[in-house]
Amino acid sequence: MSKGEETRERILAIMEESVLQKGFGATSIEEVITEAGITKSGFFYHFQNKNALAKALLLRYLEREDVILDDVFNRGRDLAEDPLQAFLVGLKLLAELMANLPQEHPGCLVATCCYQESLFDREVRELNRRIVLHWRQRFRSLLEAIAERYPSRCEVNLDELADMVSATIEGGLVLGRATGDRQILPAQILLLRSYIRLLFEPDRATVH
Repeated sequence: MSKGEETRERILAIMEESVLQKGFGATSIEEVITEAGITKSGFFYHFQNKNALAKALLLRYLEREDVILDDVFNRGRDLAEDPLQAFLVGLKLLAELMANLPQEHPGCLVATCCYQESLFDREVRELNRRIVLHWRQRFRSLLEAIAERYPSRCEVNLDELADMVSATIEGGLVLGRATGDRQILPAQILLLRSYIRLLFEPDRATVH
């Protein structure tokens, strides 16, 4: 990584930590510049304005979350060829990962942008929307593979079910931060896992 790339990453890391702690509106470019130990011109070399910084933060967040989700659900497929079992294993691995984080999960930038969307231009708001739809498609593709093999016990819209996966994870993050209980998020993921299992598991199948 070049010196310029290191500086850019440092700015993003400082900004993300501050934004998740107190929001975009309460985070100033000046404090980021001071903590990063750079000049104002050095900052604007990397980011034209605060909206450009917000866009970079969201793209960075999406990339990081994709890596995590790819890892757990790919491991699920490695451990089980059956799509239902693979998804259930992936959810269990995700719950274990969240339970064993060395520190509290910092939160979700997508949710933060939603809460303060009036601060951002149309491009940032549209990017935030695309990220949510990206998550919907990710989980829908996994659920489609399950539904092709196992009819659900009741009628269910797969887009809405995919959104439920995202909502469970995001909601667990919010509740965990609000209560200071780090186990809420993994517990919610495991409850979601039980629901998916009950929804699709055949009567005589035993899914671990």
